[in-house]
Amino acid sequence: MKKEKSIELLNKAVSDELSAVHQYMYFHFHCDDQGYDLLANLFKRTAIEEMVHLEQLAERILFLGGDVEMELSHSVKKIQDVKEMLELAAQMEEQSASDYNEWALECSKNADSASKKLFESLVDDEERHFDQYDDEIANMKKFGDNYLALQSIERSKNISSASGGGE
Repeated sequence: MKKEKSIELLNKAVSDELSAVHQYMYFHFHCDDQGYDLLANLFKRTAIEEMVHLEQLAERILFLGGDVEMELSHSVKKIQDVKEMLELAAQMEEQSASDYNEWALECSKNADSASKKLFESLVDDEERHFDQYDDEIANMKKFGDNYLALQSIERSKNISSASGGGE
């Protein structure tokens, strides 16, 4: 097994996952601020899942005798437009799935089946994330601005009912 190559690929994944956590939390904050609870929660849940990925990757790196590099692969993109957020998120997930598929094959060539399996399991999650964002993009195309308005109205209804209807 060529541990060094696996460690290098695992650290690339750490970098990507760490960047994704930062990006998705940024999107979460802005969607929450705009009253889009469903999307805010989607971004937050995805960020938490990416943190789990980080932990899995770090554990594998340490097992192989490497050190976990906590460098961001890219800085947070300051996007507040929801459609652009969703498009970037879908793009990020699609790229991760593609990279992880490639890196699983590379680990296999280097006789590191455990890292290969880890990358394959991450592909499943990234493809699911992509599908979620792709569905949200389709909803925005189908319903337009009404889709976001409905989320804001839902938040107002929840706040109103929680406070006793303003009585």
